[in-house]
Amino acid sequence: MIQVPFLAEGMRDPLQPLSAEELLQFCAFLYQRTGMQFGESKRYYIDRRVADRMSATGARTFMTYLSLLRTDDREVESLINAFTVNETYFYREDHQLNCLSRAMLPEIVRTRGPGDPVRIWCVPCSTGEEPYSVALWLLENWPVVDAYNVEIVGSDIDTNVLAAARAGSYGARSVTKLPPDVLQRYFEPGDGASWTIIPDLRESVRFTQANLIDANSMARQGRFDVIFCRNVLIYFDDASRAAAARTLYDALNPGGFLCLGHTESMSRISDRFEARRFEDAVVYQKPIRKLPER
Repeated sequence: MIQVPFLAEGMRDPLQPLSAEELLQFCAFLYQRTGMQFGESKRYYIDRRVADRMSATGARTFMTYLSLLRTDDREVESLINAFTVNETYFYREDHQLNCLSRAMLPEIVRTRGPGDPVRIWCVPCSTGEEPYSVALWLLENWPVVDAYNVEIVGSDIDTNVLAAARAGSYGARSVTKLPPDVLQRYFEPGDGASWTIIPDLRESVRFTQANLIDANSMARQGRFDVIFCRNVLIYFDDASRAAAARTLYDALNPGGFLCLGHTESMSRISDRFEARRFEDAVVYQKPIRKLPER
């Protein structure tokens, strides 16, 4: 006979779905912290992850868990980690990498001298494939890379993926688009079908935590010449996209470039950027001249 655990009055089965009111409260909290919009259409996804976090923290009611979220930043971090999407691989959307080495960087360094800084930011960076791809691509395809002080930064809101990025170890699917000779030169084979980036390359990328809709956390990273912000704005509503556009604009040096995912368009979000159509890609530029505040 299967024993059903006794639940005291006011407690709930952790597998019980959130009520309509609880779902609204939770989605409002997550939206406020991340800009990501969830609702009834994602109920199964939400219920599972909330149940997991309630079980991990010992919260027996949703209101107890919500109260914990409002007072415990570490639990907020764990919750956000549970809800972020981290689908990526090396050399994804490599037409933009081609544009980086053939058009964007040559334009940026036109007014720079040897040894001057060039800063590139990947946000969100997930488990690191994108910023490491930038480093690999420049080593292989930008002949003057050693003439400048190139700094590559990867940032994400999810601390778990940042830890994985720093470790730099990847499975076969992540490296499937890399040319075999690049894989051999810059990776060490690990157990099974895993590959680990060589230490010199791992040390060439710095990883930090940042939240696209939090102006303070974005401002702490400084200004950049090129920002890759791909396939994240599709999870935001109009207000969050506008907030992200402001922080990205402020994070660019005048004349700097922003690269979005292939289904995303800054032209529909903000008119502060200028669309630039290069041979390999359409990207968005912060004008060199100062525009009036909006």
